[in-house]
Amino acid sequence: MHKNQHVILFFLFFIFSGWSVTAQKKEQHPKNEFRGVWIATVVNIDWPKSKIDGGEKQKADYLEILDTYKKLNFNAVIVQIRSVGDAFYPSELAPWSRYLTGKEGQEPKPNYDVLAWMIEQAHARGFEFHAWMNPYRAAFDLKKDSLSPNHDIIKHPEWMIEYGGRIYYDPALPEVQKHLTTIVEEVVENYDIDAIHFDDYFYPYAVPGKQFNDTASYKKYGNGVSLADWRRANVSSFVHTISTTIKTCKPWVQFGISPFGVWRNKSKDPKGSDTQSTSNYDDLYADPVLWMDNKWIDYIIPQLYWSMNNPRANYSKLVKWWSENSNNVAIYIGHSPYKIRADSDKSWNLATEIPNQVDYARSFSNVTGSAYFSAKLLINKNQDVVRLLAENQYKYPAIPLAVPNLRKVVADVPTVSEFTKDSVNYSFKVTYPQNTKVRYMVVYGAESEAKLDINDATQIIDKLTVHEIDGAIYFVLSERTMKKYKACAITFIDYYANESTPTIIDLKKGFKINVAEITDENRK
Repeated sequence: MHKNQHVILFFLFFIFSGWSVTAQKKEQHPKNEFRGVWIATVVNIDWPKSKIDGGEKQKADYLEILDTYKKLNFNAVIVQIRSVGDAFYPSELAPWSRYLTGKEGQEPKPNYDVLAWMIEQAHARGFEFHAWMNPYRAAFDLKKDSLSPNHDIIKHPEWMIEYGGRIYYDPALPEVQKHLTTIVEEVVENYDIDAIHFDDYFYPYAVPGKQFNDTASYKKYGNGVSLADWRRANVSSFVHTISTTIKTCKPWVQFGISPFGVWRNKSKDPKGSDTQSTSNYDDLYADPVLWMDNKWIDYIIPQLYWSMNNPRANYSKLVKWWSENSNNVAIYIGHSPYKIRADSDKSWNLATEIPNQVDYARSFSNVTGSAYFSAKLLINKNQDVVRLLAENQYKYPAIPLAVPNLRKVVADVPTVSEFTKDSVNYSFKVTYPQNTKVRYMVVYGAESEAKLDINDATQIIDKLTVHEIDGAIYFVLSERTMKKYKACAITFIDYYANESTPTIIDLKKGFKINVAEITDENRK
C-alpha cells in the first residue's frame, strides 16, 4: 500500500474512533447538565467509611465527598438512605442502620437526624439531594440474630422470601407494597429532598440453580397470568403507586430510577438492543419503557457499565438505544468508575474511557447528564481520569434542567433592593419571591452587560442556596471573585429546577436592570 494511503487511513481511523470524540467535544461545555454521584452506604461502600466511626469523623468524611465533587463541578448526590430494610434517619418504620451506628437499631451518638444534616450540607453546596432507597432487599445475609427486633424480617416474617443467601420482601404482597409506600411517603413528607431514587434491584438477579419461591403468592394472586407477566405487573403497580404518592405529597419531588442497562435483547424482542445480556424485562421483571410511557418516573439513569468496545453489551449502542427509546423523562447515563483498571475488559485500563463515554452521550440531544458509581472511586483514586474530566468535560459548572414533566415558567424575577461593594466584598439584598418556591440563586458574570449570556457555562460564578430573612435574601461574594466582572446576572432556580428570567446588575455603576429592559442597542 502506498505510504500516503497509510496516512489517509490512519487519519480516517482517528476521526471515527472513540479517541477522536474527546478531541471534537472537549471545548463543548453544556450549561444545563445533570452531574450526579451515587454515595453507597450498604456495607460501608462509600460512607460511612466504617460502621464504628464516631459522628464527627462520619461528618468530616461526608463533607469530603461533597467538597471533592463540588470542586469537580458536580451538582447532584444520590445518597443511599435505605439499603436492607434499615434507615439513615429516625423512623418508626425501620431501625437505624448498622452501617451507620455499628449495631442495627442503635441510634447515633451523639444522637442527631443524620438525613436532615446530609440534605442541609448538600444544598449549602448547590447539590440536588436524591434520596436513594432499595425497596425490596431486606437483608444481605441470613443472620437474623443480628437484626433489630424492629426489623420487618422479625416483625413480619410472612412478608419475606429467602433466596441466594439473602432475604427479600415479596413484591407481590399488597401489605408489602403498602408498607414500602408508607416508608417512601414518610421521607418525602419529613425531609427537604429533591428526589426519591430507586436502583436496579427489583426481583433479584438470578442465582444459578435457585428458584425465587413466590409460589404461594402466585397461587393466591396470579389470576391465570403467566408468572413473568405477573411479576412485572407487581413491580409496575408498585412504581405507579410510589409515583402517585410522591406527587400527591410534594409535586416538585422527582422520582428517578437507575435500571440495569439493558431493557431487552433483540433476540427476545425486535425493539430490544443489539446485546447479549441479562435484561430488565426478562430477568428482573422490570419494564422501564412502560414506566416512561406512562409518565410514572421523572428521570431514568440506565446503568451502562460497559466499555465502548464491549462486544456483548456495547456502551455506544446502548446510549443510542436509550436515546431512541426514552420519552417523557430526562435521560442521564450511569457510568462505572469502579471498573477502572479493575476489569477483564482492557478498555478500562485507558484513562480516556469515561471521558470519551461522556462526550459520546453528549452527542445525543436528549441525553442531558451522567451519574457515577460510586463516590470513592474518584476521591484520591484514578486521578488521571479525574484530571481529564476536570480539564475538559467538567471544566465549568452546570445547572440541571427541570425534568420534562416539571417544566414551567418561573413567575418571579430577582429584584435587587440593595447592592454595595467595598475592597473585600460585594453584598446583595434580593427581595424574597412572593409567587415561587425558590431553592437556589445563580450568579453569572461578564466584562460588560452586552456580553452577559446565561446560557454560557463559563459565565457561572456561583450557585447559592436560598434562605429567607425578614422577606429578603442576602448573599455576599468576595471582591477577589467579582473584580474581573463589570456586570452580573442573577436568576432564581425553583424547587422544580426551572430557572427564572435574569436580572442584570451594572457592577461598576451599581444599578440593576431587568433583562426585558435591555435593547438591541445595549447588546451591540
